Amino acid sequence: MDLSADLHRYLQESRESLLASLDGLSEYDIRRPMTPTATNLLGLVKHVASGEFGYLGDCVGRPAPVRLPWVEDESVWDSADMWATAEQTREELVTLYRRAWQHSDESIAQLPLDAPATVAWWPEERRRTTFGSLLVRVIAETAHHAGHADIVRELLDGRPGRDHDDAGDAGWWDRHVARVQEAADQHAGPGS
Repeated sequence: MDLSADLHRYLQESRESLLASLDGLSEYDIRRPMTPTATNLLGLVKHVASGEFGYLGDCVGRPAPVRLPWVEDESVWDSADMWATAEQTREELVTLYRRAWQHSDESIAQLPLDAPATVAWWPEERRRTTFGSLLVRVIAETAHHAGHADIVRELLDGRPGRDHDDAGDAGWWDRHVARVQEAADQHAGPGS
């Protein structure tokens, strides 16, 4: 078994899931904040693109082939990578993410998992790591944010995540939601 290829497959599945969350939605819906912390679909795409360029590029001696203004001006530390400005288009950010995939895929093809890596923005005592450790981190981050995207998408238009139909049909889901609500109702207090 080729562990690197297996890890790459998991990363690609999460990448595709994240981008699929944008399908069929308006420019407004992919940008609008859907949580109290302003989580939005296009911002998630921008964020993971930045992460891939950083962790699987810069940290292993393969600088990003594109300029990321929010990294250069350090507004990334003020969450500039978590939302799309009015001037940034869906096409621009999706293309950026696909470019990050390409760059990261080249790193995966070229580097052994034990290749040394340095994360400049981590505390000094933790900065030195390996490419494999960073690849696992990016897989976890991408899957994490793809899950966020599934929930945000469901809040926007009711479309569930990609494995929704594996559990059951519409009738099964109606019964499931009723069961969960009934259990919650057993703990409803005054004013709930």
